[in-house]
Amino acid sequence: MTPAVTETPSPPKPLRKIDPKLASAWKTKAGRDLNEDELLAMPDSEYMNDKQIDFFRNRLQQQKDDLLSNADETTEHLREDTSIVPDPADRATIEEEHALELRTRDRERKLLKKIAQALARLESGDYGYCDETGEPIGLGRLLARPTATLSLEAQQRRELKQKMFGN
Repeated sequence: MTPAVTETPSPPKPLRKIDPKLASAWKTKAGRDLNEDELLAMPDSEYMNDKQIDFFRNRLQQQKDDLLSNADETTEHLREDTSIVPDPADRATIEEEHALELRTRDRERKLLKKIAQALARLESGDYGYCDETGEPIGLGRLLARPTATLSLEAQQRRELKQKMFGN
């Protein structure tokens, strides 16, 4: 006979403590000048207001500019290393480094496409809302992944379906 296991209720999640200085700092700053803490201190009723939209537009544009700069550096780097190396091991090392760099740039190219889509969603007013449910994605998730199109719950459901049924 096994004793019955009883679950103890988990304690309620502590509410996020907001520094009073941060709570009102967003009112006097431009969206692009806000930092993440000030953004998170904004009340839920201000979700995707003009300042938040400006903040994410600036963040996405900065990310896009960084990726394009990296692409230019890769092109220059690949042009520089085109010398013929007689040693097969050295040549293999150089080719492997180039292959790795090209794979990284390919991932960045895909990210650039997602950034362009996110910027288009910003312009259309759909940014920050789940494509599946229409619910807010949440500032925390958008700060971690500015190109997110699904809420955390919708993303988890999608990943579970993919795990169960394959791609």
